[in-house]
This record gives sequence, C-alpha cells and structure tokens, in this order.
Amino acid sequence: MAPRPAWKGYLKLSLVTCAVELTNVVTHAEKVSFRVLNRKTGNTVKRIYVDAETGDPVKDEDEIKGYEVDSGDYVHIEEDEIAAVRVESSDMMSLDGFVDKASIRQVYLDTPYYLTPADKVSEDAFAVIRDAMAAKKKAGLARVVLYRRERPVVIEPLGKGMVLTTLRYDNTVRQPDTVFDGIKAVKTDKEMIELAEHIIDKKAAKFDPSKFDDTYEEALLELIRAKKAGRKAPKPKAAAKPSNVVNLFDALKKSLATDGAGEGEADAKPAKKKASGSKSAPKRKSA
Repeated sequence: MAPRPAWKGYLKLSLVTCAVELTNVVTHAEKVSFRVLNRKTGNTVKRIYVDAETGDPVKDEDEIKGYEVDSGDYVHIEEDEIAAVRVESSDMMSLDGFVDKASIRQVYLDTPYYLTPADKVSEDAFAVIRDAMAAKKKAGLARVVLYRRERPVVIEPLGKGMVLTTLRYDNTVRQPDTVFDGIKAVKTDKEMIELAEHIIDKKAAKFDPSKFDDTYEEALLELIRAKKAGRKAPKPKAAAKPSNVVNLFDALKKSLATDGAGEGEADAKPAKKKASGSKSAPKRKSA
C-alpha cells in the first residue's frame, strides 16, 4: 500500500510549474506502542474533554478553538474558518533562491520529506527542475504550509526524485554561544590529540544505517514476551560504571591498544608526565 501524501500542490521555477506531492520519509508503523487500559476491567480507555470550571463532559459539537487575547478572554475560531485561511505557499512552492546545501547549518534542518511528481503530465517539468539543480549542485529554497504552519524548506535532487527538508526559523534556534559560553577554554596537549586521532583512525567506518539496532525497543519486546508467557519481567542489565581516569594520557594509550593497535604502535609514543588538572573521563570501549 502506497503511503499517503503529507501534502499536494505545485512546485514552481519562474514560469515552469509542475504538480508535486510530499511523502513522509520516516515511518513509525513498526514501533512498539502501548494503549492505556482500565487496570480493573482490562478495557481500553478514551480521553474526553471536560469543562475546566464545572467538570462536565463537553460534546464534540460544543468544542471550539479559542485564542487568548487577554487573561481569560478568548476569541472563538471555527474549524472551517481556519481551513479557509490560504496563502500562496498553501498550494505553491516557489523556488526563490538557490544555495549550497552545505552552507545550511545542521541546527536549522528539521524534517525530511520525499518530493515526487503528482501525475504523468508533471514528470517532464519535474525532471527538468531536478536535473538543473543537480547539474549546478545547488539546493532550492522555498516555503510551504504544512500542518497549519508555513515552513521554510530546502529542496535537493535525490536519484529520480527530490528531498525536501523543512527548516527551523532563526528565532526558534538557540545560538551555540548561549550554550557553549560556559565551557572553559582548555589548552589541549598536542600528543594527546594525536593519540585521540589514532583512535579515530582505528574506528573509521562507512555509514550503514542498516546496522543501527534499537536495543531499547528490543528490551521492551523482551518484557512483553515475558509477560505474555506468564514469566517475570527480565532483570535490567546494569550499565557498567566507567572508571575514573586519573591520567588522561595513559587512558588514551590504553584505549588505542584496546581498539586494535599493536603494542609496538601504542608504545611507540614516549611516556609523558601526568597532566596537571586533567579531568576524569570514561574509558572508550571497543566497538
């Protein structure tokens, strides 16, 4: 069964327009999910709205959205009034500028979607826009209304289709200085950096998402299977506590040896005196 599009509309480059649709990249269909039950009866429960003052249940037809303009004073907004609000980006994504994708800082990237032509008639125009961006190695900037919010987006070619990624507004992103300012400046030791670089080299790998396992979900499934079979819940596996590192240089040397380096290579580095003021850090484990 084909996934249901998250949005349908048009993609526009100057006077070239084509019908397109967005499809969610991520699916949660296989994730473990729980229902809330009545402990006494075992029946599922449902949520109902109640009046905050009287405590009486509110019928569906009596529910209405409200925007608080003053303390306790609300403007009533009907669902059909919200649905009637339209701007250009509700139906049209206009490519207004082109950038290098690498120039967009990671913190501004939000949610990815697949972008595809919505019908046969639109395939040619879609391919022209896609291939032109691929040839110039550029990504397009546009806007789209998704889930009742206008979102800036970046669009880039991907194989026969394209990927659209929603972007966060600047005023919603905490700038790194507001968080990193509290980190004290530390003068790092060149030899320790080289040891750490050797460890990184030993752990060099190719990105393969198929090897990512959700061990927490597996633990949940193990719990469910045990409960279903009438067994006791599995005992939690205690995480190994990291040992305190007194000498950072020695810890790096041992890590390098543990991660696959030969004794000769690890010992090739001259011994070094204990660095004063070195902070404790957990020893790295072998992958």
